[in-house]
Parts: sequence; C-alpha cells; structure tokens
Amino acid sequence: MSATNPVTVLDAERARAWVLRARELICRDAEELTALDAAIGDADHGANMARGMAAAVEAVEALGAERADTPAAVLKPAALALVSKVGGASGPLYGTFFLRAAAACGQDPALGASGIADAVEAGIGGIVQRGRAQAGEKTRRAAWTPALEARRDPEDPAAAARAAARAAAAGRDATAPMLATKGRASYLGERSIGHIDPGAASTALIVQALADVLGAEEDRS
Repeated sequence: MSATNPVTVLDAERARAWVLRARELICRDAEELTALDAAIGDADHGANMARGMAAAVEAVEALGAERADTPAAVLKPAALALVSKVGGASGPLYGTFFLRAAAACGQDPALGASGIADAVEAGIGGIVQRGRAQAGEKTRRAAWTPALEARRDPEDPAAAARAAARAAAAGRDATAPMLATKGRASYLGERSIGHIDPGAASTALIVQALADVLGAEEDRS
C-alpha cells in the first residue's frame, strides 16, 4: 500500500484488510515460523498460524460488508476463528487479543490513532492475563509491548503504525538472547538462548500488517 496517501482511521474496511494482510504475511513466512518453533517448541507454529489466519479471513468474509460494518464486527469473528483453528497456546492468546481489541473498539465506525492504541492495549492486556507473561520474558509480549509504546501518535496513525512495526521487529529480535521461562521452550533451559521466540515473530508480522494497511512506507513483502 502506498504511503503517499496514508489513511487516518481504522474503519471496518481497513480492519478487514488488516486480517487479510496478516494472513498474507503469516502464510508467506510460515516455514520460517515453523523453523523457529522447531528450535524451541513443537515445530508447528507456522502451520498453525497459517491455518488460523485462513480461517479468520473466511469468517470475516462470510459476514459480508453489511454485517461487518465496524472494526469490532470484523475483529470478533476473526478472534473466534483463531481460537478454534490454531493449536497450542497461540489460538487462545491471539484470539483473546482480538476479542479484547474488538471490545475496546465498541460500536465506533472508525478509530483514530488513540483509539487504535487503546484497542491494541486492551488486546495486550488479554494476552498478559491469559498467558501470565511478564515484561522482559521470552514471549510474544516482547514484541507487543514495545509496539504499543511506539504507536501513540495522536496526529498520524500511519506514522504510529510504522513506528510500532519497527518496535515489534526489534522486540522480536531481542528475544534471541533471552532465557525462556514460559511454555515448552522453558524445558530447554539455557539451550533456549540464541533462538527467537516464534510467538514474538508472528506478532511482529501482525503488527507489520496493520502498518501496511495504514499506509506504511516500509513494506516488508
């Protein structure tokens, strides 16, 4: 998407585009996500996320434009699809993220930068509550939290989204030297050091997808 005319809101159409773009990026990098998971997990994160995002897109498209007329109306069915189709911890965690984000959107037909940040913050709160991840741990929160901190630009949602995507990517990379203390990776002890957390990697793709939809200049595709 071109950055010459960055959009200023997240409406239902762009929420739908966010889900579609997230599927595209996840499917593109599914093998890489699985390779990351093979090093410290069950070697299925890429396949699970690709399946879940495909189901999320199907759920959103099945509603049609008349029913999916707000960001919340788009994100809620996507969330439920992720819960039902993604295996392991990722389905409930990503599903909770989008469910909480949808609830924060309320019935607003369009969100500006602060509204988008509030929705993302609510989604992260759901992840933290369900996954009990603390700041500084080798989890997807390592990508979500800096993304949120970087995106509070009240004037320009597109610039905020670009900043969030860069921060999420940096957070993803920062998980490599960390010792895993959550999930299956924690069983490896020090052998988990040196590997990027696959959940942080898929989170960075979802944040990048939002940046692309909101007019990012830095398209990673």
